[in-house]
Amino acid sequence: MFTGIVEEQGIVITANTGLERDNTLLIQANTVLQGTQIGDSINVAGVCLTVTAQSETTFLVGLSPETLRRTNLGILRNGDPVNLERALTYGGRMGGHSVQGHIDGIAHITAIRHEGESKFITITPPADLLKYIVMKGYIAVDGVSLTVAALDDTSFGIAMIAHTQAVVTMGHQSVGTPVNLEVDIMAKYVERLTSAYGVSNVT
Repeated sequence: MFTGIVEEQGIVITANTGLERDNTLLIQANTVLQGTQIGDSINVAGVCLTVTAQSETTFLVGLSPETLRRTNLGILRNGDPVNLERALTYGGRMGGHSVQGHIDGIAHITAIRHEGESKFITITPPADLLKYIVMKGYIAVDGVSLTVAALDDTSFGIAMIAHTQAVVTMGHQSVGTPVNLEVDIMAKYVERLTSAYGVSNVT
C-alpha cells in the first residue's frame, strides 16, 4: 500500500521491454533505496513492483506481460524520469490516500492551462473508468495522489501547484502524454457489493 506522495524521481538506466520474457527496468534512485531490501515493493510511475536486485544507487524490477498490457511502462526509454515511492509503513504519515499500485487503465493528458505558477491539467481516461471518478475525490495519476477539481462526461481535471510540478513527472509532461491511472478502490468495492443485490449502473 502507498500514499501517492512521491518521494523522488528516479531515472531509468536500462529498459528491457517488449520481450517475450524477462522484461525489466533498472532504475537509478537515492531516497527509496534507504531501508529497501530485495523482495520489497516500490511504486514506479504508479505501478507496484517488486525489487529483484539492487545496488547502492540502483534497483531492478521485473515486468510481467500483464503489467506491460495495462500500464505505460512499456514505452519507457533509457534516461526517462519516473515517480518513486516506497510502501507505507505502519505509523507513518498518510499524506495522500490509499494507493494500491494496481493500474486500472492508461489515460491521456488532453489539455494544460497555466494559472499563475499553478497548472490546471485535463486528463481523459478510458470511458469505463469515468463512473469511478467523483468531484473532489481522490485519483492516482502515475502514482501521484491528486484531487479531482473538474469533471465532465469525458474527462477530469486536476490543479497542480508549483511544488508538485517540480517533484513529479507530470509537471513537465505535455498534451498527449499517456499516464497510468488508478481510481479509488472504494468505488469499485461499492459497485461490487451493490451488484450482488441487483443494483446496477452505480454512478
